[in-house]
Amino acid sequence: MSYNLYELNRQGLPKLLEGVENASGWLAKRSGIQQLWLDVIGGVPERAPVAWRVLGKEKERDHTRLHLEYNTCYGDKVPSYLLVPDETVRGADKDGRRPAVLALHPTHESGKANVSLPSGRENRRYGLELVSRGYIVLAPDALTAGERIYEGLKSFHSKPFYERHPEWSTVGKNIVDHMHGVDLLCSLESVDPGRIGVIGHSFGGYNAYFLAGLDDRIRAVVSSCGFSPFYGDHRPTHWGVRDWYTHLPKVTDYLIRYEVPFEFHEIAALAAPVPSFHYYGQSDAIFPHWKAIGECMAELRALYRFLGADDRFQAVMTVKEHDFPLEIRSMAYAFLDQWLMGPAAETIESI
Repeated sequence: MSYNLYELNRQGLPKLLEGVENASGWLAKRSGIQQLWLDVIGGVPERAPVAWRVLGKEKERDHTRLHLEYNTCYGDKVPSYLLVPDETVRGADKDGRRPAVLALHPTHESGKANVSLPSGRENRRYGLELVSRGYIVLAPDALTAGERIYEGLKSFHSKPFYERHPEWSTVGKNIVDHMHGVDLLCSLESVDPGRIGVIGHSFGGYNAYFLAGLDDRIRAVVSSCGFSPFYGDHRPTHWGVRDWYTHLPKVTDYLIRYEVPFEFHEIAALAAPVPSFHYYGQSDAIFPHWKAIGECMAELRALYRFLGADDRFQAVMTVKEHDFPLEIRSMAYAFLDQWLMGPAAETIESI
């Protein structure tokens, strides 16, 4: 299913529904995309049993913050913040259970702190804002950020990971680490396991929809400035081998032949028909090819409509930069509320 980059940029985006006549036809095509994706990321290993330990506890204005680390595969641990709303905060059902959200951080050395502490950057404290809305929030450090920066290296330098796992990828590593985070949330009596979502900006944005495509326990996804197709990209090499953070080493093997193994709207389509919210800006200097992104969003919208889930997809574009501004966060939170807090949450059982 690989694409020649020259032909891709000349002929345009591959159609998600090309050759698909019905739902079973889409499922067959989806299966092929998923198998290719798993090959490129190096697979998703068997998960470790659920286990974590609390390292610290702080009471904040409307919630309690637990500093913990949970187990992941190959004996690794994921430092995280778990934010638990006070009982006075709305959002609990009649059994005292709440919806939960994984808040995945962007490319910043502070990792989880950036999205869950008052000291986090402006327009990045979405974990902190969601706990105030009644969600239980798990904010993990991705490998190479926060408490997981390799000794002697700067943040987002992944060389030691590939020395240990030459056939894997940081994308696969992040996905399985986040799956273990979902395991943790599902094990909590205070969490409704049928109402778990994921949100992220930039690096956290694409990690959010990557997770949703491979973990069917995710019932809503928000990705801000996290979508970057090969199509129309002036530097597609950022997805391959680099001297700092390498996402997908196998992509470089394709790029050497001026090919790419897939297109990213196909990867985002793995999540369909899970409710999905995507935001992108025309002045984004990191992912500037907004016209190509818009074409991808139109393809995804057509897929959701084909699957009878038109109301579960929302894409928003503004003229703004690589940011997650208040007005967009408000829309994203309302989207999560619709699918995780309100009556619509019950309809997602059909996914």
